[in-house]
Amino acid sequence: MNILGIETSCDETGVALYSGDGGLLAHRLYSQVALHATYGGVVPELASRDHVRRLLPLMTELLEHTGLARTDIHGVAYTAGPGLAGALLVGAALGRGLAWALEVPAVGVHHMEAHLLAPMLEDPAPDFPFLALLVSGGHTQLVAVEGVGRYRLLGESVDDAAGEAFDKTAKLLGLGYPGGPAISRLAAEASGGRYRFPRPMTDRPGLDFSFSGLKTFAINTLRTQDGAPGHEAEIARAFEEAVVDTLVIKCRRALEATAYHRLIIAGGVSANSRLREALATLATERGVEVYFPRLEFCTDNGAMVAYLGYLRLAAGQQESAAFSIRPRWPLDTLDVPLPED
Repeated sequence: MNILGIETSCDETGVALYSGDGGLLAHRLYSQVALHATYGGVVPELASRDHVRRLLPLMTELLEHTGLARTDIHGVAYTAGPGLAGALLVGAALGRGLAWALEVPAVGVHHMEAHLLAPMLEDPAPDFPFLALLVSGGHTQLVAVEGVGRYRLLGESVDDAAGEAFDKTAKLLGLGYPGGPAISRLAAEASGGRYRFPRPMTDRPGLDFSFSGLKTFAINTLRTQDGAPGHEAEIARAFEEAVVDTLVIKCRRALEATAYHRLIIAGGVSANSRLREALATLATERGVEVYFPRLEFCTDNGAMVAYLGYLRLAAGQQESAAFSIRPRWPLDTLDVPLPED
């Protein structure tokens, strides 16, 4: 069974083909970073229009690369939410329309569930159960994963997500978009130790996060140290260290609380090398296994959507012709677990 995956939740247009027999056949991705960089963030209307321009050519390129025809597609999966409403509608309309024309089933999938399962595309893939840290521009969550569709939210950000905090701090430092890579590059120029930022909400029990205060702390530090040699690089270094330390502290607590022996990290911020190194160290200290998606699957992509779509379609789940999107769709309200073996 060949499943076409379509991802258009924000500023990446992704398509992929996943086969039940051959695994991931191929994927294609177009990033809108250059389009939105001028504005310092994603402009929803521009994102939607660019998805319209890119989606069909990407799908055609994908099929030509694999040597498959449209009639070789046995099902279609598209991101139904959460995300930007206009962007979601582009992928949902094309995905559901194509499925209707080909007379094959279609399913709308949860964007964050797809991120959560992205490490399952790797070899070896983690076994259930595991602890998942989802860190992206819009979400920072700790999730206990007992199986596909069986999730228990342990903690989440009460304000800015980690990726959002990176973007906002990068903007105040005069860096480019997206903020995460820009801050990491600047932080690499610093020796470290000049500033120490707080580790928010680590001095109290619980697994929730808060990152908006770090942005404010960075603003105040920038104002008081303006003109000091290398101060911007040192601020970037201190900010990145604070975010990474906070995430690691919360992961340690969650591993202790769940007694799980596997940890996976997914989402755009999971590409951060300092975070990967720190969590690998934590895993070694606690004697647990840690799994990361490859860098190309950290950001939004069609491969994770195709894989999740395959799982759900193979289990008999599908959408009616009257498709819908859910721009706001909390992961803990996902009530469609797959049947256990």
